[in-house]
Amino acid sequence: MTTQPNRIFTFGQRIVLAIVPRIVWALLWPLGLTWRFEVIHEDGAVPVLFGEKPGPGIYCFWHQCVLPCTVYFRASRAVILISKSFDGELITRILRMFGYEAVRGSSSRGGAEGLNGLRKVLDSGRTAIFTADGPRGPIYQTKMGPIKLASMTGAPIGAFHLEPERAWKINSWDEFLVPKPFTRICVSWANWTHVEAGTPNEQFEAKREELNAALERARKNAYNHLFKPPKDSR
Repeated sequence: MTTQPNRIFTFGQRIVLAIVPRIVWALLWPLGLTWRFEVIHEDGAVPVLFGEKPGPGIYCFWHQCVLPCTVYFRASRAVILISKSFDGELITRILRMFGYEAVRGSSSRGGAEGLNGLRKVLDSGRTAIFTADGPRGPIYQTKMGPIKLASMTGAPIGAFHLEPERAWKINSWDEFLVPKPFTRICVSWANWTHVEAGTPNEQFEAKREELNAALERARKNAYNHLFKPPKDSR
């Protein structure tokens, strides 16, 4: 995993980077053991089950689902695109403790470098993951990164959502979810979005909208499964 050298951070930030990942791991690991995952999927969608190691492919989910996703996919050795910011470095170090790796970049900073790194990940037979609306939103609006990567590689894009039945919701742009102990978590899969290698740029927006619709179907199907009130996109 690539991390940024400590010298670019302030003394206080280095203290946070040294301590916080260990605290998060110590809290999240036992909490995650109490969660009960229930998988649903659209007709024709092939879900990745808990404990499975998916093959090469691009997977997308909404940023608010980071915590349950971290636990659910911890056996996958997937590689995640994470921004080069201090927050991104913190997330990178936390995810490393759960067996993930990271490519650094985002849709706004180091994007081309990040996509090239993920192309190498797919070429090696591993899985690439995007928080589709991260790192700064707006919520439930996917960025163009997954479409660009699919056009570079021809890899299909899987869309899924993890919705806890009971959770604390952080007052943040993504309405970040912290599932409560012993709650059910619906892992909802939508059908794949296919982007042919070499797809011209003028077709990217239509494919982005197709992926966005798949992610939203996955989210709303999870709400229905848990009999939760529907929540519209913004």
